Amino acid sequence: MYATDVADDLSEVLYTEAQIQARVKELAAQIDVDYAGKEPLLVGVLNGAVMVMADLFRELTIHAMMDWMAVSSYGSGTQSSGVVRILKDLSTDIVGRHVLVVEDIVDTGLTLTYLLENLASRNPASLKLAAMFRKPEANKVHIDMAYVGFDIPNKFVVGYGLDYDGRYRNLKDVAVLNPGVYA
Repeated sequence: MYATDVADDLSEVLYTEAQIQARVKELAAQIDVDYAGKEPLLVGVLNGAVMVMADLFRELTIHAMMDWMAVSSYGSGTQSSGVVRILKDLSTDIVGRHVLVVEDIVDTGLTLTYLLENLASRNPASLKLAAMFRKPEANKVHIDMAYVGFDIPNKFVVGYGLDYDGRYRNLKDVAVLNPGVYA
């Protein structure tokens, strides 16, 4: 789906498909360097990270493995509920592994703080975070991020895995959703 397909639902396009793909390649190149000889485990956070995880993983030239977790602090609205639940846990033991958590977006950081603390308690050799998008103005807690695709404004955005009530994940661009869509 392209922004032109749902133009009435969007107020502005922040990043195009081409800009996103170029940035994914840059992030993968840096991960290749940083994890050379380590065979990291990339942990994608479902559902939003599916797009970035697939694209990032295909761009890597090092050996790596992947696994998935699903955590939730959102209902069907646009604001975090503050309650974090693990909906799907890892199927891989991470003791002694180099773990790179891959997220679509970091906004308040509350969900990720819980997730990172949970994973750290499992004794990985290292634990780092990559996120395609970050909302610095929305951060409520500091999270050390090893890789960030783009900083974006504190607006409700959709596309490239980011959704509103399950919709717009397949939008190839990242755009601000018109408030009239969810008001």
